[in-house]
Amino acid sequence: MPEKEAAKKHFKIHRINLWQALTLILAVLFVGAMLGKIPTLGPQVNSNEAANKAVSYINSNLIQSGSCSLVSAKDIGGLYNVTINYQGQEIPVYITKDGTLLFVSGPIDITKSSTSTQTQTQVKAAKPTVDLYVMSFCPYGVQAEGLMKPVADLLGSKADFRVKFITTISGNTTDSVQSLHGSEEANEDLRQECIMKYYSVGTYWNYVQNFNNNCSSLISNHTAVDNCWKNTASQLGIDTTKIQTCASGSEGLDLLKQDEALVNQYGISGSPTLLINGVPYGGDRSSTSYQQAICSSFTNPPAECSQNVTSTNTNTAVASGGCG
Repeated sequence: MPEKEAAKKHFKIHRINLWQALTLILAVLFVGAMLGKIPTLGPQVNSNEAANKAVSYINSNLIQSGSCSLVSAKDIGGLYNVTINYQGQEIPVYITKDGTLLFVSGPIDITKSSTSTQTQTQVKAAKPTVDLYVMSFCPYGVQAEGLMKPVADLLGSKADFRVKFITTISGNTTDSVQSLHGSEEANEDLRQECIMKYYSVGTYWNYVQNFNNNCSSLISNHTAVDNCWKNTASQLGIDTTKIQTCASGSEGLDLLKQDEALVNQYGISGSPTLLINGVPYGGDRSSTSYQQAICSSFTNPPAECSQNVTSTNTNTAVASGGCG
């Protein structure tokens, strides 16, 4: 399929990130509700009924795996404050008294110091999941990977760092994978899926760093890209034959399909997009900001969170851009 047609197909999933858009709207509504200036949309229900509606909606629409349970519900004036338990963590959410509007973030304490990550809705976990969605040849995604690598190096296995790829898959062969920057990008996405499956997190991130530094500029030359990724992998002890077999068959395709399902579930279209514990991150794009956001998502932050992350990535020219 020609690249233009592939890009056109890709745009079928290019839509507004509803979570980010609704956050702004709900923030305004939340303040109004707290002041008692938002009329209910229907008859008022009791706190338990509203809370059960909230739990049911969250389990059906907002949680990627498992389920949450109701802990408590109380009247706080213009809203019901509902506390849920998810993966051992108690999380407050809010719902209007008619049980029709759900707020997933609460008020902000303006007496405390503000950072780019404090206004993010947070879900804490003993071992946070850090999912960075990219396109392997997108310069903005490449930069984000470079900024994330030192954080992954610092925290290691304390958090679950995963790179996921934004593609559209129309069939059951690798030829049916469409990526915004063409077939070379689709092929590299598949290879990286397989490297993540068969090799350690550290090996994967070292491969990504070396590939991005040495191979990403070669996208217009298939032979050069093919030689470059193989040389990069071999230097790290990666079996290129094993990876190519995985990437060219159903094994790699199935891995990429799992990413595609998540891309569609979360409405992701831009590279890079970062989710921490399933919650979209909208802070600054820097190693320090990434570290702060991830560390604040731990139930009990490890000692590494008190260390200053060191980044060798000095390219800030595309810090606010994206592919999509």
